[in-house]
Amino acid sequence: MLTLVRIDSKYCDFLRKFDSKVPYNYKSKELRPFIGVLFKVNDLEYFAPLTSPKPKHLKLKSKIDFLKIDGGKLGAINFNNMLPVTKKNTVEIDLDKKCFSSSEEKYIKLLKQQIYWLNRHSNLLYNRSKNLYTKYLNNKLDKKVILRCCNFKLLEEKCLEYNK
Repeated sequence: MLTLVRIDSKYCDFLRKFDSKVPYNYKSKELRPFIGVLFKVNDLEYFAPLTSPKPKHLKLKSKIDFLKIDGGKLGAINFNNMLPVTKKNTVEIDLDKKCFSSSEEKYIKLLKQQIYWLNRHSNLLYNRSKNLYTKYLNNKLDKKVILRCCNFKLLEEKCLEYNK
């Protein structure tokens, strides 16, 4: 079963020193949800960032590194920005917490819709993420896709270094 987590912003800042494609995760982006566990490599788990719905998502096509959630109506997943993490780097998002504002309530409702859709399509997510990862490592991706992807192997090394 897939879960939604937040990834520690200090951890993301550390990784970004080595790879500029690591998603920003501070200020308004600090609440950015990540979906996982998509797959494991050794003792590391991979999570991918979600993005909230935008009008452009309705027009974009899903690709090996990008998947529209419910046709883009519920946002998208950026597999190219997947990150390796340990349990130390994540906090599970509580979708049952009490909301104090209507905007917070609306956001929690969106997250619930996203996770419901994502869990119903979990095999697609597992396969898409692992396929991208494998093709990236084996240099079997189109150059444009490679340029959009985080350096997964380097980030794995830095993840282990950070979590020592």
